[in-house]
Amino acid sequence: MPCAPARLAFALCLITLAVNLQAPLYITYADLSGQGAAATAVAFSGYVLGVLPVLLALGGLADRVGRRPLILAALALSMIATVLMLLAPSLQTLALARLLLGLGTGLASATATAYMGELMGGEHSTRAANWVTASTSLGFGLGAALTSLFLLRGPSLTPGSFHLQLLLAALAVVLAWRLPDPRPAQRHPMLRLPFYPRGSVPYGLAILLAWACVGLVIALLPGILRQHGLSDWSGFSTFCVISCGLLFQPMARRLSSHTATLLGLVILPCSYALLAWGAHAGQLVAVLLGAVAASSACYGFVYLGGLAAVNQLAGSEKTRASAGFFLLAYLGFSLPVIFTGMLSDRLGAGLALAVFGGVLVLGCLGVGVGLRRADRAVSRTDPLLG
Repeated sequence: MPCAPARLAFALCLITLAVNLQAPLYITYADLSGQGAAATAVAFSGYVLGVLPVLLALGGLADRVGRRPLILAALALSMIATVLMLLAPSLQTLALARLLLGLGTGLASATATAYMGELMGGEHSTRAANWVTASTSLGFGLGAALTSLFLLRGPSLTPGSFHLQLLLAALAVVLAWRLPDPRPAQRHPMLRLPFYPRGSVPYGLAILLAWACVGLVIALLPGILRQHGLSDWSGFSTFCVISCGLLFQPMARRLSSHTATLLGLVILPCSYALLAWGAHAGQLVAVLLGAVAASSACYGFVYLGGLAAVNQLAGSEKTRASAGFFLLAYLGFSLPVIFTGMLSDRLGAGLALAVFGGVLVLGCLGVGVGLRRADRAVSRTDPLLG
């Protein structure tokens, strides 16, 4: 029997694996439903409607019901979402499935790091956080890549990756069922209203821009690549833009939070330019290289640098400050993607990509200036935070 932390990591990977499992089929679902890029982006954003209420309003749920039940519930929701897509593949079903997946991810995220720390022992908090980050990041990208692998064998609305997820998730339920479930001694409040300490908003805006790129790659890139007969490969771009960020996290941890975030803001528009050109020109290698470069910012420098800075600035309000950081992150994951989808339907994919890129460049410049000013202001107030 695997050790308890490994069993939890396996469960977390399977929960997040289901989240982007359907991504390479988004354009197919849109065709079946007679819809375009905007409707696809709206269905994709159902995930955010599921995850945010849990993160903001149910943060203390694990203290009431235990940690293991939340992991089991998240696994069950991931399986229900996959079954729905097997039984009724459409854009409408996708929106419901994404909502369920958001709920499940929110439940798992609310307790994963604390649970892993308890299973490893209180002295291993950093190691526990690294395990959770690695298992979830791998899952978010791996699901889409598996579906692309099966689609390369031939078109299907029910690729083998869906059945594989159900099988492995069932195994994860069995393994997680036997995990110990120590109840925390201290109860935390259920509601986590966002809090933005002085100097933290630019870091939140940085992750908003970064995750907007991730959302565009997942939701809209399959439709653009289809123009070149490459939509079945889109799952690999999702894997690259999410999971490859793990490769850059050790480097990000060696930099100051301010430097890491600024570096990410420099990388982000450059990598997007390569990715967008590759998608518009049908150059798959450029798309994948651009996605890997973008992941260094989206899940490496901007993500770790921004979160570390916010926690440093927050003092005793770390939980609420983190909620504020992720609120902006998930807004970036959804709203810009919807607007870009609307532009794509009205003006064409090429112009939509160009407009998104222009806004991204201006946003990175503006946030970079804001970071420099915020850093100087905080340094004058408290040199220890400079």
